[in-house]
This record gives sequence, C-alpha cells and structure tokens, in this order.
Amino acid sequence: MIALTHVCRAWRDVFLSRPSLWNHLDCTNLGKTRVYLERSKSSPINLSLSIDRLSLSDSFFKFIPHAAGRIRSLALDGDLRAISAYLSRPAPLLETLLIHGGGRDPVLPSAFLNGDLSPLHELYLRNVHTELLWRNMANLTSFTLVFGSPTPVGHLLDFLESAPRLREVHLYSETLATGAQNGRLVSLAHLKNMNTGYPLSHHLFDHLLIPVGARLKMSPGPRSLLDEGRPRFIDNLKNISDFTTIELDHVPAGLRFSGPNGEAKMVTYVDGSHSVLESLAHFDTSKTERLEIRDGESLTSDPLYRVLLPMKVLRTFIITQCEDPHIFVHALHPGMSSSGAMVCPELEELVIRHWRTFDIKGIVGMAAARALRGAKLKTVRITSWDRISYTQPDVSELRKHVLRVEFRCNQP
Repeated sequence: MIALTHVCRAWRDVFLSRPSLWNHLDCTNLGKTRVYLERSKSSPINLSLSIDRLSLSDSFFKFIPHAAGRIRSLALDGDLRAISAYLSRPAPLLETLLIHGGGRDPVLPSAFLNGDLSPLHELYLRNVHTELLWRNMANLTSFTLVFGSPTPVGHLLDFLESAPRLREVHLYSETLATGAQNGRLVSLAHLKNMNTGYPLSHHLFDHLLIPVGARLKMSPGPRSLLDEGRPRFIDNLKNISDFTTIELDHVPAGLRFSGPNGEAKMVTYVDGSHSVLESLAHFDTSKTERLEIRDGESLTSDPLYRVLLPMKVLRTFIITQCEDPHIFVHALHPGMSSSGAMVCPELEELVIRHWRTFDIKGIVGMAAARALRGAKLKTVRITSWDRISYTQPDVSELRKHVLRVEFRCNQP
C-alpha cells in the first residue's frame, strides 16, 4: 500500500482518501504501523500481533492501548502475559478474536479487554487456558476451543448458555464431568455445525439440546468409541430429537448419519469390527437410504443380514475395498436366509469397489433372485484396480436381471 502511494500524485490522493484501505495492521514494523494507524483515521482496524517477534520495550506498546476502541478483529500469537496488560481497555467494535497461545502458562486473564467480550461474533482459542466465565455473549455465532488441558463441563455449559446465537461450535478440548447439575439442559437453538474431538462427547451431550437440521461431527479416540461392543454415546444422544448429520471419526469405526431431509439418510463406515457393525442395531435405520461399508475384514453374512434387514428403504449400497465382497452379495440374496425375508426391498444401486477382479457369478444369482421377487436392481457398478476380465456369459446373464451394468478399471 505504501509503495502504491509513490506511483504518482493522483494515485497517492486516491489511496490516502480511503481509510478502509489502511485498516490491516500486522505490527511487523513500527513505522509502518504508525502510518497505517494515521491513514486509517477513525475506521475500524484489523490487528494481528505475533507477540514472539516483539519486545516489551518496543514503542509500539505505548500506543496500542489507545487503539483498542477501534479494533474490529484481533489475532494474537505468542505469550499472552507479554501483551495482556496492554489490552485491558474495552474494545466495543471487536467482532473477531483469534488467539494462539504460547509460553509455559498461556492464561487469558480476566482483565483482558476489560473482561467484556460481548461484541464478539467469532471467538477462536487455541492453547489458551481460560475458565470460560464470560457472560453476555449474545452476539457470538462461532466458537472454537482447542486445548490439551481438560475443561470442566459446567464451565463449558455456562459459556454455551451465555451465547444463544451460536451457529458454529468446534470443541477440541477434553472435558471433565464436573460442575454440571443432573438434568441440566442447554439449548443450542441456532446451531448449524458442531465438531468435537477428544473423548468429551459422553460427558457433554447429556446436557445439550441439538436442533433439527444441525450437523454434528464427533471425533472420539478409538478407546472411547466402543464400550462393550457399542458406542458409549448412544444413550447420550437421547436429547437429539432428529438430526441431519452425525459423523464419528477415527478407528476402529466411523459412523455418519444424515436426515431427515438429506439425500443420504445414513452413511456408515465400518472397518471390519463385528461389534461396530452390530452396534447399528441400536439406531433406527428404518429411514436409511444410503449405506457404505469400507475396509471391512473378516465379516460374516449373518450379522450383516441382521443389520440390513431393518433398512426397508435403502436405495444405495456401496462396498469399498472390503476383503470379501461376496459376503455382502450373499446377505442381499433373498433366498439365503432361513426366514426368507427380502432384504432391502427398495435397493436400486449396488456399487462394489474392489482391489482385484472377482467372480461375479454370485452377483448374477443374487440379481436374478431379487428380480424374481419384484426387487430388481437398477444399477450394478463394479470398479476394480486390476484389469477387468469377466467372462462374457456372466456379464450377459447379469445384464438380463439389472437395468444398467457398469465395469470400470482404475488402472490403464
């Protein structure tokens, strides 16, 4: 910006007449910062401070307190103790606060910005220790907390309760099951997206009301995901009356649920663990329209059959890189179970992605049996990472029972 004012007098007059062009201060150079502060006049400023690159003896710290009233966004990176004393005045225009703490004791003091963060719309705290005791966060719409030390559930609930307009919540800090009264519920009525990490879900979600339409993504560690063959948080989701998406990441399994109005009602990723596969029985899958099983190993058709049976409206079934895809084909065959019940009667699309070419005779028999029972498949799509060399008679027979058959190879 400064270089542009040196092109000619006309350019200089244009750039100097627009204070909003001078409101981004990175505080890397004292002289430059002073120029920007002067030329931004009274317009709100966006201030970025990498504290580790500054010295408390810098003249910059003499005038930063006077700029607090104009700060619209503030990004701090480094040791908070070195700068907090200079940011103790109110910041009535502050909408965005991003702090990446540093040092051995990254504590955010209560006197920071006079303890009033009520103007904030977005708050991001990484490696910052705070008791989250702020009140009146009525304008806050986005909150991110990333910290290794545990946060008491009670403090977190107090904070969430003080921010009724939250739309985005990202929590990657382990919680302590302390400070929350039994039966206490906090409504997140405007929530659109919520991401959580660490094994905090089973502590926190007993106390949250998640609205219909929200997207919830949980990333618990593998040890906290399963408890005696079922996810620990199943009972803790009882406060969710309906939801659009739930995703659970990390091994040994990841589950992703969608609904009630999404195209995909549920997508499930399973890594071959029988207990994870059977844990689906604890959910209502009667509205599941889409199921994907990926990297399945050592599966048997019997538990798979029981998982598929309640999925009366399943329309798409995707099998990706599973050790034995024939197990899934066997489970979809209407004549292979003792009850003779039709599994997934609305199934339209079967997609198999496999490392190697495999015998499609099982698919031919399954497709033929389903067609005879009035459950004809519309599409069978098979993708292999080897060259496809299925026999022409088998392919021709499969095409008799399926409206569309596709074979693809990911290798040239």
